Amino acid sequence: MSVAKVREYLTAYGVADRMREFEVSSATVELAAVAVGVEGARIAKTLSFKVGEGPILVVAAGDAKIDNSKYKHYFHAKAKMLSPDEVVERIGHAVGGVCPFALPADVRTYLDVSLRRFSTVYPAVGSPASAIALSCEELERCCGDNFVEWVDVCKGWQEEDNG
Repeated sequence: MSVAKVREYLTAYGVADRMREFEVSSATVELAAVAVGVEGARIAKTLSFKVGEGPILVVAAGDAKIDNSKYKHYFHAKAKMLSPDEVVERIGHAVGGVCPFALPADVRTYLDVSLRRFSTVYPAVGSPASAIALSCEELERCCGDNFVEWVDVCKGWQEEDNG
């Protein structure tokens, strides 16, 4: 079970006790926001792409959308999402519970700057009915060796950032 794998992984970072599992689905930003009790923008959604032959993850704020031109400029490739079957095979978590924790070594993880406006964000932890509260610094640290860097590849969130 993916949640158990993530719990074991996050124990080493001292944050596993903050993991929450819900009786309701948190598989989408909207559902996760209701389950956690926060605005959707604070949900740290994890998007799975293929660059060349390798898988990457982009973790972004719930109200952010991939900006194709920024993505192409940064990754030198068109944004091509993994299929649900590829996500399970290459990332190790099913769609709805994809998170940047307990990943295969070849999965490069990028955090989008859209998250930085929040003191706490809520990524999934391996199932479509789970989340954890982390600061952006903790999120980066808990990505472990898979973390590459912070990127700016999203749009749509700046309009919401007026105060």
